[in-house]
Amino acid sequence: MTKILVSACLIGVNCTYRGDNNLSLKLLELVDRFVFLPVCPEQLGGLPTPRPRAEVTTSADWRAAKLVLDQFGNDVTQNYLRGAEEVLKIAKLSGVNIAILKSRSPSCGCRGIYDGTFSGVMVDGMGITAELLLKNGIEVYSEDETNFLY
Repeated sequence: MTKILVSACLIGVNCTYRGDNNLSLKLLELVDRFVFLPVCPEQLGGLPTPRPRAEVTTSADWRAAKLVLDQFGNDVTQNYLRGAEEVLKIAKLSGVNIAILKSRSPSCGCRGIYDGTFSGVMVDGMGITAELLLKNGIEVYSEDETNFLY
């Protein structure tokens, strides 16, 4: 069976910043057709659950800055980078070439992320983990882009 890296929160693991999950029933319909490898980059990067919300900052060139700040202004960039590297290791060791990641996340977002103002504004951009996976040849999709799996 094909292995797919998946944000752990999407398959019911309570690992979101709030301490709950983002269960996708649509993804669960596929458990008999694919092997899901659940990952939570934030936890793998050493952050607790629950944890303060975090967003990629919008500096003059936020794409270059790659700073991730929590809602209290603490720089958690290194946790996000470490988590992304750990996810990439898992993907490489497992021979995974597809990932289904949680949209809008500062780690996993692949079709837009929040702008760093904690005001709910979306901008074009990628989360730290999603970008690293793409740079390493792994196809990245959000939970809303899974129709190709059926």
